[in-house]
Amino acid sequence: MCLPGDTGSGPNSRNASTERGKEREPQSDTSDSETTDVRKINQQPSHREGRHDPNRYRLHFEKESREEVERRKKRAREKILEPAAEADLEIDINDIYPPEKGQRLDFPRRPSWHYEMTREQLLRKEEKLFGEFLETLHSKNPPGSLSHFEHNLETWRQLWRVLEMSDVVLLIVDIRHPVLQFPAALYHYVTNELHKQVILVLNKVDLCPAALVLAWKHYLSSLFPHLHCVCFTSHPGQPYSTVLQKKRIRRKVGWCQAGGPVQILRACQDIVAGRVDLSSWEQKIQRDAANDCQEGELLEEGESVLVEHYSDVAMEMVNSSQELYKDGVLTLGCIGFPNVGKSSVLNSLVGKKVVSVSRTPGHTKYFQTYYLTPTVKLCDCPGLVFPSRVDKQLQILAGIYPIAQLQEPYSSVGYLYERMPFHAILRLKHPNGEGEDGEAKWTAWDICEAWAERRGYKTAKAARNDVYRAANSLLRLAVDGRICLCLRPPGYTPQRGYTDEHLSSPKNEGKPLAFIHILISKQIFIMNDTV
Repeated sequence: MCLPGDTGSGPNSRNASTERGKEREPQSDTSDSETTDVRKINQQPSHREGRHDPNRYRLHFEKESREEVERRKKRAREKILEPAAEADLEIDINDIYPPEKGQRLDFPRRPSWHYEMTREQLLRKEEKLFGEFLETLHSKNPPGSLSHFEHNLETWRQLWRVLEMSDVVLLIVDIRHPVLQFPAALYHYVTNELHKQVILVLNKVDLCPAALVLAWKHYLSSLFPHLHCVCFTSHPGQPYSTVLQKKRIRRKVGWCQAGGPVQILRACQDIVAGRVDLSSWEQKIQRDAANDCQEGELLEEGESVLVEHYSDVAMEMVNSSQELYKDGVLTLGCIGFPNVGKSSVLNSLVGKKVVSVSRTPGHTKYFQTYYLTPTVKLCDCPGLVFPSRVDKQLQILAGIYPIAQLQEPYSSVGYLYERMPFHAILRLKHPNGEGEDGEAKWTAWDICEAWAERRGYKTAKAARNDVYRAANSLLRLAVDGRICLCLRPPGYTPQRGYTDEHLSSPKNEGKPLAFIHILISKQIFIMNDTV
């Protein structure tokens, strides 16, 4: 698969991405033939035959046609970008996971099984039903209507095992776009069929204004009454700034200083209702806060984290009807889309780095568990993309699809610019010499070319502006939260001024998260009747 090229014949950077694509073509993922419908990305080298396959759980997404990619490239060069209305940032969960005959977009379930079945029989049955699920899903949805979602059965198997082993599910989402990463079918399956509880962790709350955090929490709690919502951040005390987040000066704190573990503990205490002794967890949180350990420091001498790795056979023989809180241990299953900060949440709960963190979607590959205390166990699941109808450009901006693997990043840049014009903030000069004023007509290609010029991104051979690299750079700024695009729940815009006025009051300065709970208790924030 080639990286994007440009078939135009214009000057400067108009042929730059073609040149760059030719330079990188030998390093591309060539595991898929031209006729396959599924594209396997994030290929890892395998050193020894017969050993563990590092590509077993890599992302499998539906492959886009070359014609569609070229059409979007052409549109990115020609379409004049116009600012979108503020209401366009409001997203209803029914638009992302639309109801279908009383049920929302579903996800593949594990087939029924019994202990008389052999391992091979179970695997064949899972493969057959997964193939039928994909066939049914694509037959019921028009071509191109579904967003990128996981086609790797091995990753879905990881989810099944985690759901079966867990007593409580921690569903982790990014507060900037939570409805993109909250599959309602999963919530209903866990609560109605597995009869377990779901805690929704609104992560990265330092990237959103407090009023918006409140709005999302109220919206999701209203739609899903049995949902436990908590806020979380790995960087407490970081002030929120609008539009362009300058490079944040992180106060060097360890994982144990995150904001949110206490709220997760309280939610678990409400759920278990005394059936599990969680006092050791509470003592650990207090001890971590008192130690104020710095990043990179080890835990106290003699204190370690017990990690369990499961073989395939062990995972396949887990019964979904197992008793809750077996042996007096609470098992928390950590589930979430790629790039929502799941690994950071897990590290913060443990109090040290036990999972490597990366902004590359699909970085966490393997299912394993960590004993937080003798009575609390964390179950980590690889990031998983559920079927939905979210716009693919928005899906890319949410970090769900690996930016480095994009064949055509320009339309996503245009999508971002229409909802958050950033040319003045980045001090971009129009490539046609029209200046920096707001009257200049920009296309997505112009934005990328201007950023390449400003950053000095050039192709290796002809030294043209490397627009492909510039587009990737802009998308990374959005994913990292430095160009902070935050979606809003329905009915948020009319109420925005009222809540901002209360949250920005001097007496509430420095305590936005605490004030959120006060607002909820007083019911100051009132959503529209659409909720």
